[in-house]
Amino acid sequence: MATKGLKMVTLALLDDKGVILKGETGLSTNGVFPITDEMLGTKTANITNLSSAPTMIYGNDGQVDADIAKGTPSVAFAFNGLPVDIKNKLLGRVNDTKGGYTQGSIPKVAVLIQTTTIGTAKPQYVAFAAGKMNETAMNLQTNTNAVVRVDDALTFTAFSVSRWGGEAVKFFDGGDSKFTEDVMMKDVFNGYAGVGV
Repeated sequence: MATKGLKMVTLALLDDKGVILKGETGLSTNGVFPITDEMLGTKTANITNLSSAPTMIYGNDGQVDADIAKGTPSVAFAFNGLPVDIKNKLLGRVNDTKGGYTQGSIPKVAVLIQTTTIGTAKPQYVAFAAGKMNETAMNLQTNTNAVVRVDDALTFTAFSVSRWGGEAVKFFDGGDSKFTEDVMMKDVFNGYAGVGV
């Protein structure tokens, strides 16, 4: 299955029980937050460590098998323009009510990444039901005769979840005859109830 593009990234904050936070404590009224064109979308979502490197098993003077352990998936995101309050919530920064933010406890986050199948143009999804975001650095640079932009570069580290059998990642095929977006959203974003609910 080959894919093209990065169609949409959707995020949600989670409480201590893994349920999405809604309203003021969350990222939106219903808890989920798509990174839309209005905030200039997402440039890249580089997913790594879906599985570990294989450990070769030898026998009869040759390689006869390999053990491949679970990986610890990580996603390097480059967002073109996250709203300041959303970015700070994702990173666990607390507003001091005077315009300042200091580091608080880092919340768990759920992530859904949408791409498109080449040929059929059916949506494909990579989902992470829990993990944490961090920002390791900010490389600020002077403008010259051109504007020098610095994206919001955040790294997401995924955690395994019991409802997925201890797995950290789940893939959804939008071309499957039994696929429905609503069921997927409820599976990825625990506590999701739809728009305006």
